[in-house]
Amino acid sequence: MKKLTLALALAGALWASPSTLQAQDKASKKLGWKLGAQSYTFNRFTLAEALNKLDSCGLSYVEMYPGQNIGGGIEGKVNVNMDEATQKQVLALLKKHKIQAVAFGVVGPRNAEEWEQTFKFAKGMGIGIITAEPRKEHLDVVSGLCDKYQIKIAIHDHPKPSQYWHPDTVLAAIKGRSPLMGACADIGHWVRSGLDPVECIQKLNGHIHSLHFKDLNEKAPKAHDVIWGTGVSNVRGVLEELKKQGFKGVFSAEYEYHWENSVPEVRESVKNWREMVKAL
Repeated sequence: MKKLTLALALAGALWASPSTLQAQDKASKKLGWKLGAQSYTFNRFTLAEALNKLDSCGLSYVEMYPGQNIGGGIEGKVNVNMDEATQKQVLALLKKHKIQAVAFGVVGPRNAEEWEQTFKFAKGMGIGIITAEPRKEHLDVVSGLCDKYQIKIAIHDHPKPSQYWHPDTVLAAIKGRSPLMGACADIGHWVRSGLDPVECIQKLNGHIHSLHFKDLNEKAPKAHDVIWGTGVSNVRGVLEELKKQGFKGVFSAEYEYHWENSVPEVRESVKNWREMVKAL
């Protein structure tokens, strides 16, 4: 009987309700930090299914990505050309789950018209951050649209040899342009590129709008995601540096491993993240 009681207690701790998990988030709220997930984590599923998974992980924020089937009885895919009726349906779906869309990406529009449409879409959806990798010839256009729509652009770093793999290239891109232009710090991709994520965060001091949060099993181009705090990304050091800088913004869990059943690892990562934040 005692073994059964202990087993049930452990199961209850592991599968705490989403409301319990969210209640543990007080420390991050004080810092102005929002922990959510990139829906690309659940790209084998519809957006509706992904929102269910976010909820089961105790997350209230989502970064949507272009091309995901919407689901939940709503036809079509998430994209910047969704008509107003579909946008309203997606907003209702988000509201039903009590999840707020805070970012959208990663995008790379091909011309000024596509950039304008992307900003219009974000405005209509109440999204404050567009995660992107703009072409150099579009940077001034993007800067103007940031000011026009009062929406942030967070430049994302895919691994080397992509255009923005190094923080210096992001700093060069935003120099002299709208203060709403900054970085989406993908700490896992920095590790894949052979960079130290804490040093990268230090370089971008004051210019980070959001993060794609990852911990990796090794410092190598083909490294894979592991539960946060168990890998080589120095997650605790990153959090300490962000607190030191007074960062306020969005952390999006982007777990790109065990695609069909990543919820247990995302959930444990969330738990570890909140414990580390509480201890800062």
